[in-house]
Amino acid sequence: MAFNKDQFRSLVYRTLEKIGLHSMSAENLLLGTAAQESGFGTYFRQIGCGPARGVFQMELATEKDIWENFLCFKDKELWNKIFIITGITEPDPLALEGNLIYQIAMCRVHYLRVREALPNWADIEGMARYWKQYYNTFAGKGTEEEFINNYRRYLG
Repeated sequence: MAFNKDQFRSLVYRTLEKIGLHSMSAENLLLGTAAQESGFGTYFRQIGCGPARGVFQMELATEKDIWENFLCFKDKELWNKIFIITGITEPDPLALEGNLIYQIAMCRVHYLRVREALPNWADIEGMARYWKQYYNTFAGKGTEEEFINNYRRYLG
């Protein structure tokens, strides 16, 4: 069963505000990522025993890379903000699967590391391209068309 879109949007908004990384573009991109990756909260583990976890289906290696190569060395202030709202100080596979606030923060930090600016908040096609290039990657099985369809399905 998928999330209530208004409640999940509110949680995304409040989490991003707390870590100082909110914008409408970031909010909508994360909502679209959840719609595409997990059926908007339907799945917490990758189907077929894969390594991805949580509503954003982040892989454990990606989570580890965010901590080791970004938060611990390049952005201690953001590390502290994430600690304050989650209590987490290092990669945590259980939290990546079950702690929504942590998952939201990790997904946003993943996109934060991309040099290209986020797409416009209302540009679903642009968000689909951005997600495909920087989150799912060209090696991933997801498509831009799926992203667009799932965005519309779960978010209207």
